[in-house]
Amino acid sequence: MRASHYFYPTLKDNPQDAHIASHRLMIRAGMIAQVTSGIYTWLPLGLRVLSKIEQIVREEQDKAGSLEVLMPTIQPADLWKKSGRYDDYGKEMLRMQDRHEREMLYGPTAEEVITDIFARFVKSYKDLPKRFYNIQWKFRDEIRPRFGIMRGREFLMKDNYSFDLTPEGAKASYQAMLEAYVKTFARMDLTAIPVRAATGAIGGNLSHEFQILAETGESEIFYHEDYESLDASILTLDRLQNLYAAADELHDPATCPVPPERLKTARGIEVGHVFYFGTKYSVPLGAFVMGPEGNQIPVEMGSYGIGVSRLVGAIIEAHHDERGIIWPQSVAPFQVGLLNMKTKDAACAQMCDDLYHKLLQAGVEVLYDDRDLGAGAKFADMDLIGLPWQIIIGPRSLEAKTVELKNRRTGEVQVVSGEDALSSVAV
Repeated sequence: MRASHYFYPTLKDNPQDAHIASHRLMIRAGMIAQVTSGIYTWLPLGLRVLSKIEQIVREEQDKAGSLEVLMPTIQPADLWKKSGRYDDYGKEMLRMQDRHEREMLYGPTAEEVITDIFARFVKSYKDLPKRFYNIQWKFRDEIRPRFGIMRGREFLMKDNYSFDLTPEGAKASYQAMLEAYVKTFARMDLTAIPVRAATGAIGGNLSHEFQILAETGESEIFYHEDYESLDASILTLDRLQNLYAAADELHDPATCPVPPERLKTARGIEVGHVFYFGTKYSVPLGAFVMGPEGNQIPVEMGSYGIGVSRLVGAIIEAHHDERGIIWPQSVAPFQVGLLNMKTKDAACAQMCDDLYHKLLQAGVEVLYDDRDLGAGAKFADMDLIGLPWQIIIGPRSLEAKTVELKNRRTGEVQVVSGEDALSSVAV
């Protein structure tokens, strides 16, 4: 992509109403634009990141044996009345009537919809277990939207719903999602601590939040220091239940089993939430299957959410410096920024064009800054948007037949040949 054809309206100064790093940097980098309070348009640069995060989430859900569906944003109130949640959910739920005066709502989650689908089509225990997931926009009418997309009203969420015959089977599904979540966040260079949490409007008696540690986190969490050296690849539900970590609303200093010298506290950003709630929805919505003895059995259920759009902000909170964003390779909107420092020089433009096409042929995603701007503006924009690599070509490059290769994370700059630069970034 050539920057002269692209659209990323960068800003030099911080927006006055942006109070955390991710909000400031997303606005300044031209990733999002506010439409109204808590609702944003995702501009091309931001949408590329969002799509990459969505794809990582999708791949790990698929590997965990889940099946993707796409459920509607608008849901009938009747389903929520059957489950008993319609009146309990509160003012965060946006309610409306259609032209026939039927009560509808903009879905904040989808337990009722997927349970109704299951009840209509799955009739035998032989068809279990089943796990369905949905990546869809949700709406919750926050009373005070803030922090940009971190606490907006409209957001993209992955929600997964498991259906099992027994509580033991349901806990196996819970375990599968724990493992999928750890792998998902690791692919984004994030370490998330799963902490015990309140079940809230979802219900149930087993729940964990995945919290990214960040000074701007909305929750205070308390955890055993062993979490800091925990091998996430062997994380199990049994181990979680024996290793203390709790969000502030569930932490009681008087009963905390961790010695004070081993108890850590930090602010955390919630990026995922998993729940096991048994038959809370299957009984009222008629999700029964024929069991092995010929009797009707209500299925055991769980739900598992990941805030896909919220992860964009969480990654920025974890990966930025005073100059801007530092994207992990896996979610960067482009892998390389190619900077032409003398656009009006035909030889310099030709050298840039040649390397640009070689990068594309090698399958490297590259943003080619061919704009007629000063060096300072180009360097500032490239550091701000945070691509992992920068390749800089100017008059000295022509003479020496070399380029400057900059690593955004470390700041290290190497003078190498164009071919060596290509080899370094084409991984």
